[in-house]
Order: sequence, then C-alpha cells, then structure tokens
Amino acid sequence: MKRVLIMVYGMQTLRLACVALVLSLSGFATAEDPGTNIPLKRVVMFSSGVAFYERNGEVEGNATVDLRFNTRDVNDLLKSMVLQDEGGGKISTVSYGSKDPITRTLRTFTIDLTHSPTLADLLGQIRGEKIELDSPKMSGIIIGIERRKKPAGMTETVEVEYLNLLTEEGLRSVPLDGVGKIKLANPKLDTELRQALLVLAMGKSVDKKSVTLNFTGAGKRPVRVGYIQESPIWKTSYRLVLSDAKPLLQGWAIVENTTEEDWDNVNLTLVSGRPISFVMDLYQPMYIDRPVVQQELYASLRPRTYDQDLAESENEFRKAAGKPMAGAPAAPAKKQLADQLAKRETGLGLQRNRAADEKAAERFLESEAKGRFDPGAVESVAQASDVGEMFQYRIATPVKLGRQKSAMLPIVNDSVEGEKVSIYNPAVHAKHPLNGLKLKNSTDLHLMQGPITVFDDGAYAGDAQIQDLPPKSERLVSYAMDLDTEVAPTSTGEPEQLLAVKIALGNMQITRKYGRTQSYVIKNSGKKTKKVLVEYPLDTQWTLLEPKDPTEKTRDLYRLAVTAEPGKPANLTIKEQRTADEYQALTNLDDGTINFYINAKVVSDKVKAALVEVIKKKAAQGQLVAKRAELERQVKIIFDEQDRIRQNMAQLPKDSDLFRRYVTKFNEQEDKIDQLREQIKRAIADETAGRDALNKFLVELNLT
Repeated sequence: MKRVLIMVYGMQTLRLACVALVLSLSGFATAEDPGTNIPLKRVVMFSSGVAFYERNGEVEGNATVDLRFNTRDVNDLLKSMVLQDEGGGKISTVSYGSKDPITRTLRTFTIDLTHSPTLADLLGQIRGEKIELDSPKMSGIIIGIERRKKPAGMTETVEVEYLNLLTEEGLRSVPLDGVGKIKLANPKLDTELRQALLVLAMGKSVDKKSVTLNFTGAGKRPVRVGYIQESPIWKTSYRLVLSDAKPLLQGWAIVENTTEEDWDNVNLTLVSGRPISFVMDLYQPMYIDRPVVQQELYASLRPRTYDQDLAESENEFRKAAGKPMAGAPAAPAKKQLADQLAKRETGLGLQRNRAADEKAAERFLESEAKGRFDPGAVESVAQASDVGEMFQYRIATPVKLGRQKSAMLPIVNDSVEGEKVSIYNPAVHAKHPLNGLKLKNSTDLHLMQGPITVFDDGAYAGDAQIQDLPPKSERLVSYAMDLDTEVAPTSTGEPEQLLAVKIALGNMQITRKYGRTQSYVIKNSGKKTKKVLVEYPLDTQWTLLEPKDPTEKTRDLYRLAVTAEPGKPANLTIKEQRTADEYQALTNLDDGTINFYINAKVVSDKVKAALVEVIKKKAAQGQLVAKRAELERQVKIIFDEQDRIRQNMAQLPKDSDLFRRYVTKFNEQEDKIDQLREQIKRAIADETAGRDALNKFLVELNLT
C-alpha cells in the first residue's frame, strides 16, 4: 500500500497535508507494502451493467490484502463488498485513502481557486501583499481593485479595472489591461498558489486507488471476498442451421473483461435479469453546514415551550396505532412474529430453528420498544425476501481471458423444433411475404434476446432477431423475402343495418351493425407446398366471424394459416362485424327522422306507438309556439305603425283634424296592445305547460 511521507512545519501544516492527501489519492505514492494475494475465482455478469466478482484464497495469521481499483469503482466497492474468514478468524478493517471534496481542500489555501477567479479577483484576495510589475516597471503593496467608467465613443462607456498600489514614491493607480508580468514578492505565498493549482489539477485525475483488507486470526485459513463492479452488459448471438432434419441452434455469449486483471481459470456465470442497481457516492466525504452561535451574556428572558415526555408520547402513539403500551406483555406478539418467520422460510424451502425464531422475534420486539432497530431482527426478515426471477448460464469450463479482452463463449449447441412458414403482413411488404420459421425452444435453457444468422441448405439465408424465449415456448422469426409467393389483398365494406331502437329518459338508443370483408389471393410459384401465415390487425371493436378461430392470436394481430400449393391460387376470406350504439334526444329529431324509425321493421310496436305520440305532442307544442309568435308579430306591427304616426304628428298643427284623428287612432292601438299582451301571457303559459308535459312524457318513456 502506498505511503506518502511529508514533513510539515509552522502554519503550512494543514495546507501541505491537503496536498499530500491529493497526491496519495492520485497514485503518486512512493512505495507499496507487499500483501497476501487472493486470486479471482468467480465472476457473475448481469444484464444490468454490473458484475459480481468473488476472490478465494488463503491467509495466515494476521494478514493484509491489497486490492487496486479504478476511482469510478470505489463507490460500488463500498456499497457491496462482502468479506468472509472461514477459518475462525475475524475481519478487522477495510482501509482506503479518503477523498476530501476538492472545493473544501482549495478553501484551506489563502488564495481561493474554487470559483475560477479573474486576475482582479486574485489580486483582491491578497491585499496587503507586495508584488512586482515589469510593465510598467514598479513594485508596491496592493491596496485594492478599483473599477471606473471610461468613455468609449460619443454615448457609450466601459468599465476599466485599476490596481491601486502603495509604492516608495507614493500611491499609484495602474490599469490592469496594461499590466504585463506580475510577480509575488512573498515566496511562501507564491509556493502556496502553486500548491493550490496542483491540488486543482490532481483532483481531475482518474488514477487507481488502493483498498487494504485486514484479517486477524491464527494459522492458515480460507477467506473469501466478493463485491459488485461496473461491467459491460453481456450479449448473445445465435446461428440457426436449417436442413431436412431438425434445425440446429448454436448460441454464443459475448463478454468483455474491462478490468485490469487477467481472468485465469475463472468460473463464469451469465445471468439474464434486471436487478435494481444504482451508484451512490460513498467515497466522497460529506460535511454538514453548522450554524454559528454567538454568545449572549445579557440576553433578555423569552417565553419557553416544553416538549412532551418521551415515554408518554410513545404510549399515545402505540394507543393510536392499536399496539400494546410500553412495558405490556409481548409474548403473543413474539409468538406471532416467530410463526410468521417460520412460515416465510418454510415457503422458500429453508429449514428454521424454532428457538432461533423466537429469539429473533424477542430481539425485534425489544428493539421496537426501545425506539431503535436491532440488526439481528432486521436480518432475519431480509433473508426471507424474494429477489425475483432470473435465469443464468453457467459456463462449464473455467474461462481464461486477458485484461481488456473480449471473448465469445458457447452457451447453446442443440437441436430445436421448427417449421418453415411464409409470413405475410401488408405493412411490411404489400406483395411478398417473408421467409420465416416457427421456432420452438425445445432446450432446457432460457434463450436471451439477440440476433440470429440463418443458414439454409448450407448457405447464408438471412438475419433474424428474437426476444427472450423461455423453454417450451414458440416464436416466429423471419429472415428473408419470399419472392416465390405473391399475395393480392382486397377490401370490401357492407352497408350498415339497423338492429334495434330503444327509448329511455327522453333519448332514443339506436343500435346498428357494420360489416367488412378482407380477401386474399395467394399464388405460390415455387416447387414446394408452403404454409402462409397472414397477419391481420386485431381491433377489439370488431368481432371475427370467418374464420371462426384464428390460427394464432397475439396482442395486436390475428395470424391465419393458408396452405398454398405450387401453381394453384389459395384464397382466404376474413369477415368481421361490429355493433355501435348511438344516442339522440327525441326533442332534437325532426318528423322525417322519426317517421323513418316508425317505418323500420326492427322497431317494436310499442316504440312505434310512442314515436307517433311524440310527433303529435311535438306538433301540438309547435302550434302553441306558433300562436305566441303570431301574437308577438301583431304587437310588432302596431309598434311600427305607431312610429309612423308619431313622425307624422310631429309635422302637423295640434289643432288640425288629421292630428286629432291620429290621436284617436293612437289610443285605439294602445287598447289593442294591452289586449295582445294579455293574450301573449296566456300563450306563454300554455307553451310552458305544453313543453313541461312533453318533457314529462318523454322522460317517463322506457320502451324496448
């Protein structure tokens, strides 16, 4: 393990220690202590981007084991490492170089580089220090940075930064944009700035890190180390050889050893599944900001609030939750929890010790009563949890694979069941189907998804792809265009049919039936009889009538098989129907539409009689509406006539005969208007009553 020896003196101790820490973490160590080697013996690769590595070996006495990891893998190591000393020894400690946040380390220097400071910011941080300038040639002590507005044209201004110095000749102000080289006169400050820059540079390194495992015990004994590490996803590819005999399936797993260690006779297991895996930053130290509290020697008294007694609060919580009070007998709860543990473990095929179950339950209940968790109790529950369903390939022979190398490993080499078919889908190709195979996984292995290269009669036939294929399940695969087979589809629709009419709550429910037909003519120009699978979209709103039962049915498709002999056209007819309900308010239907349904044969006599009555009542209501409209029209005519009379009267002398005649007529019209208004009121009342009666009649109708 690398060690860094740094002598520190005076005020530089903390800062130089930070530099030493960065150097140590970045791999700039000077020596490495020899430790016991534990070789890699087993690797389990998952399809979720991680792999489990297991090391087995022997240690003697008090031993240390040094392992080297990339920086990016340290978090997975801290999250997942498992150590076992199987010879009666103990695990002492696992030590590794800490990694303080780079920003926290940088803040320990006088010059803060955490936020990419400008030259003015840097000089502002070292106020009071002496610097030397070469252009203009001078030296002085920094007073500060000043920003001034400077004209830059007729109306615009720019901000210019000036460096204010105290020189031997007095105060000087120098624009920063005109300053050349700047030298720090204080050698310690110059050295510290360079150290801060070194820390900043080393913080970006991705070197390897050392992890030391400490085992304590006596004599030689076996030990095991296991951990999770990021790894490429392993992949599969297949070869399918077609012939007159059963098809031959050969599968290969593609694995990559991206570690910096050769795999020498490693037992490799490939697992297909998606366990939840994530990265958590455990390597980076975390700090919590603490508040700054100022002393108050003579603070005035303030009102206080007092918290509830913890024991009483716990009892109230348990009472609200229906749990026994603290201190109450827990024997029934202990027995119930022990029974639950035994039942869970027995269901998983494990043997349980009743005394151990009751002891674990007692520990759990005691820890719950004390307000804390007992690791032993939590562990027993975790052991009974189900991790989900996964399948694996265990490579029969140990694997040898150099670091940064890849390999193809055989996982399947067996005959499978398969039937040649042609698969037609107009969305893929409107004219020709695809050559395919109905593949059945007759092996005992779970075939993971991947590409398939198909060979037919000793020649390359095409490429295909399959999804995950469990044992004894079937999938269709297609690998080439079938140019010997042509398919001509035609579509026809059927006129809609009225099935039924119902009346309920003033609405008419109209049920109609729709039909459609899809026909296919299949021509086989080859020399052998073919089985053609026609794929047809599955629409849940339509019911398949012909053929009654499809050959296959997927989530989105029907598959219908047709036998196509050479030189003879084969026909396939698909018929579907659907029914749809339409709702219409009777008050919105005109008489012509209602008469259409009255004359329809499928409408019952009760519904027809009700529709006839609806027409009568709507006609009566229409007459009431027309009567009111006529009265309102007459009032409007009188109003228009009165407007004409007023205009004429304005032009006549008031003592003329015509003027007096207009006055008499105007009075007669006013009497007429009063009469019409009374009639309109009665008409509105009759119309409202008629409308209410019609609505009541319609709402009370419930006929089929």
